[in-house]
Amino acid sequence: MLRRMAREADRKTALGSVWLREEPPPTRARLSREDIVLTAIKVLDREGLDTFSMRVMATELGTAATSALYWRIATKNDLLELVVDTVLGEALIPAEGDWREQVTAVVQAAYRALWEHPWAAQLLPTHAGLGPNYQALTERVQSILNEAGFRGTHLDSAVSAIFHYLIGSAVTDSAWLAVVRRSGLDEPRWAARSADQMGVDAEHLAAYLNRESTAGPEARFASGLRVILVGLRPRQIS
Repeated sequence: MLRRMAREADRKTALGSVWLREEPPPTRARLSREDIVLTAIKVLDREGLDTFSMRVMATELGTAATSALYWRIATKNDLLELVVDTVLGEALIPAEGDWREQVTAVVQAAYRALWEHPWAAQLLPTHAGLGPNYQALTERVQSILNEAGFRGTHLDSAVSAIFHYLIGSAVTDSAWLAVVRRSGLDEPRWAARSADQMGVDAEHLAAYLNRESTAGPEARFASGLRVILVGLRPRQIS
C-alpha cells in the first residue's frame, strides 16, 4: 500500500512542472482546478506569499481536509505555477499600430498584471515559462516582430531582450514593494524613515516608489521599454 502511494506521488510530481503532466480526470468533487486557482489568487492578493499554504487554501475553500484540494492539484508548487500563468493571461490583449506600438501594448499589459499581483513577480524566476499563457505571450511578441521583419538569431535575441527586461523590472519593483509592505508603513512614511539610512533624498525615494509618479515604477518601465524598442531594427542575423 505504501509503495503504491509513493509511486502515485512520484507520478504526480514527475518532470518538475504541472504543465508537463496530465490534469487529473473529472471527479464528483465540487472543487474544479479553476475554482482553486481563482481562490488562490484572491488569497495571495490579500495575504502575499509568506503565509500561503495548501492548508490555508483548504480553509479558504471551506474544505474540512486538504485531500479534496490535493486530488485536483498535487502540490503547492503546482498551484503556484497555475496562478502565475493565470495572471499572465491578463496580458493577452488586442494591440494595434506599428510593431513597436503593438509590442509596447502587450508588454506593458504584462507589467501591469504583475504589478497588480506583486507576489506573481516574486514567483517568476522559479514558476513561469511552461504555462500556456506565458507561451502565448512569448509567441505574440515573436509574431509581431516576425511580421515586422525580424529573422533568425536576431528575432530570438530581440524577444529575449524584451522578456528579460519585463521580468527583471517586475521582479525588482515587486521586491521594493515587498519591503515597504513588510514595514507596515505607506510609501511616503517608509521613504521618510529610510532615506537617511540609504543616503538618498526622501522626496526622490517616495517618488521612485509611487506608481502614479512620473519617476515611479510604471513610468520608468515605459521609458526603459522605449529605449529597447528604439534600439531594435528588423533584420536577420544568421
